[in-house]
Amino acid sequence: MRSHPSDYEMVAPGSLTAIISLLANEPGVWLPVAGGTDVMVQYAAGKLAARKLVSIWNLPELRQIEATAKEIRIGAGCTYSDLRSNEMVRREFPLLYSASRWTGGIANQNRGTIGGNIVNASPAADSLPALLVYDAELILVSVRGERRLPYAGFHTGYKKTLLATDELVQAICLPRRFAGYFSHARKVGARYSQAISKVCIAALGRLGDGVVEDIRIALGSVAPVPLRLRETEQGVKGKAIDSELLVLARSAVVAEIRPIDDIRSTARYRAAVAGNLVAEFLKLLSSQRAKPSDEPANTVLARWNRLSSADAARNILPCCGSIAWAEAMAAKRPIADDAALLAASDETWRTLTPADWMEAFQSHPRIGESRSSSAQPPQALPSRDQSVEWSTQEQGNIAYAETAVKIALADANREYEQRFNRVFIVCATGKSGPEILEILRRRLNNDADAELHQAAEQQSQITQIRLKKWLQE
Repeated sequence: MRSHPSDYEMVAPGSLTAIISLLANEPGVWLPVAGGTDVMVQYAAGKLAARKLVSIWNLPELRQIEATAKEIRIGAGCTYSDLRSNEMVRREFPLLYSASRWTGGIANQNRGTIGGNIVNASPAADSLPALLVYDAELILVSVRGERRLPYAGFHTGYKKTLLATDELVQAICLPRRFAGYFSHARKVGARYSQAISKVCIAALGRLGDGVVEDIRIALGSVAPVPLRLRETEQGVKGKAIDSELLVLARSAVVAEIRPIDDIRSTARYRAAVAGNLVAEFLKLLSSQRAKPSDEPANTVLARWNRLSSADAARNILPCCGSIAWAEAMAAKRPIADDAALLAASDETWRTLTPADWMEAFQSHPRIGESRSSSAQPPQALPSRDQSVEWSTQEQGNIAYAETAVKIALADANREYEQRFNRVFIVCATGKSGPEILEILRRRLNNDADAELHQAAEQQSQITQIRLKKWLQE
């Protein structure tokens, strides 16, 4: 049963002082609403219990991102788009940056707020595990003044928090002390974005003398509240990462999380995936054995590590074609060796949105056709010219295909583009014209979502191959 607007009252006092006065005068009566992304879902379903709503949207006091020498202070009214566009968040808090990229679609990112994500108290919220590993603190405000408390422990149960009925979350504070850590974030769901997580992980780690010096792991969507895996962390600290430690870590995760069954997944599935995600993080961490100050043996990588962020992103862009990927890779520097670069690429690709994938796809010519550098779109960066040469090399075998195969490829390309509204992406290296034609025809039978993810997987493979070429230049 849908809600009716006449059943609700909404006011917009326009200032933080007026809003907290309203909450104090009638505690528990007024529901603060910022972006309204969750409230509108409840309203549309006829399940919005609150009848009096007060808008806190776009208050200047809640939309600022400020930094001191010790911490960054993020206003609770900052949207995910605000977080995505902030250079300090992207550079120093990549876990939060990644979560902001895969939380809903662009429309939701423009409206949804970090404070709303916290107060809504969903255990599946993508940003909350990142706040746990970064030791976030919350500033709560009321007519009684401000109080500051650790974010860890703020959630007391499913959809329950320590927020008093007359309080608002004013800001989230993150300490600026994680620059030397390796970061890893991953979301497991029906899709990387615009889907609620089945399990998500945010993790930080630092190696010293070949052992785990410090480690921070948090999971979402496995319990009534987001979890920091402190017991698992203690079991891993001080140990070298090897096959025995991976087995130990998996067992520790399963024993600690007590996962839940719900309509999206089962407890058994979540336990297995959670263990795998932690093991994956440890494997990636083990590839970071070289300290940040060490010079990589590969001269291309060593030179790239010393470039400015903008130049580093521009330099590596032809390997993928996505600007978001290139900027995220530049932010992960210094990268110790070839294996770490490939692992970082794989991790970064998994955090991107379908819009970023589409940008990468657009850097490719049609299969069977070449594209001169002059045909690049006007907004393309100069370094993308390298991708033209690589595309020609990757499709080299098609030049030797029979004329009938080339004609069939051209026809199939047109059919694909009419069906999916984008160019066909396949890792063509080592494949003949007939092989590619067979793959193309088979993938024409996919539905749109399945084909998008197959194309993304092919792009990931292409990127890995190009990175290896790039390292040899």
